[in-house]
Amino acid sequence: MPELKKLRRRSFLATPLIAGLAPAMAAAAVDTRDTRVFASGDGIPYTPREHAALLTQLTANLEPDDYSRGGVVEILEKKVAEALGKETAVWLPTGTLANHLALRLLAADRRRVMVQQECHLYNDCGDCCQTLSGLNMIPLAPAQATFTLADVESAAARGTSGRVAVPLGALQIESPVRRRTGEAFDWAEMKRITAWGRANRVGLHLDGARLFLAAAYSGVPVRDYAALFDTVYVSMYKYFNAPSGAMLAGPKSLLENLFHTRRMFGGGVYHSWPSAAVALHHFDGFPERFARAVAISEKVLVSLSGESRLEVRRVPNGTNIFFLRVRGADPAAFGQKLRTAGVIAGQPREGEFTLQVNETWNRATPEEIAARFRKALS
Repeated sequence: MPELKKLRRRSFLATPLIAGLAPAMAAAAVDTRDTRVFASGDGIPYTPREHAALLTQLTANLEPDDYSRGGVVEILEKKVAEALGKETAVWLPTGTLANHLALRLLAADRRRVMVQQECHLYNDCGDCCQTLSGLNMIPLAPAQATFTLADVESAAARGTSGRVAVPLGALQIESPVRRRTGEAFDWAEMKRITAWGRANRVGLHLDGARLFLAAAYSGVPVRDYAALFDTVYVSMYKYFNAPSGAMLAGPKSLLENLFHTRRMFGGGVYHSWPSAAVALHHFDGFPERFARAVAISEKVLVSLSGESRLEVRRVPNGTNIFFLRVRGADPAAFGQKLRTAGVIAGQPREGEFTLQVNETWNRATPEEIAARFRKALS
């Protein structure tokens, strides 16, 4: 079994994900031989120093924005809109605001909005839609990633069959669902539900914060997902590695004046160029790079599944999250040895590690990564 120092050293500066950054990083005295795989998080865990060095390189010929309009922000907006097959896209500081404003626009004066009970917007955003926009959130499918067309039809019927009819204004689907450990919404059901929504003139929004991750696992292109919905939100920080930011894409007729509402809600940030520049840098070529990382991780998982001391558990209809349990060894000690061997994982819970696939899996071969897991068992 090879020692870590004998593993093939590979400069992560030579990879497409931060190509051209070498001079800035060298000046910052950052280790340029990093081959560590970070098996947690959706993106690259840049330190503040590394982020600053990256920005130094990217800002050589950068045109800044003005209150999140124009400059590099506009360039990124156009690229995201094109990738999703939408007419336009608008930069927003957070995904919470992107989802909220999408549903506010789509629902208009029809205040009922259907969402998954397990979705981020319903659970983790302080009832923002209800409090700030007067929307009535109708949660569906508790403890499930996917609700069905039958669920939608039943809830819609209840809204229109009472003494006072309350029509459905909008419907949101989150996929993958973080509260369901990255489980994706069923593709066939998604198509049936969105077809029903269009036939019934219901606004359709996709919380696709991790849409580009989902596409790598399902084989469904991001444009095909986006085509089912009026609006789509994609995170700019989760795996495009920006310090913050979100993109909301959709028709011009709906979004062309969204900057007014953005500012009304306190989202008209004076300069968003630091985040937009980093996101733009990682956006180009991401699907190809992440596909390589997924292919590497799948080979690693097959290899580890043949190891009697390790148990791999996958999420049904899952994406980039899986679980690992070690037998015959203390999990905490195994985690520390794994870190020493070059794979950084979070703390185990009830003896089980939650691991994630991101671009750092491209830093070594499948054989090298599998060897690191086995080394941690010794």
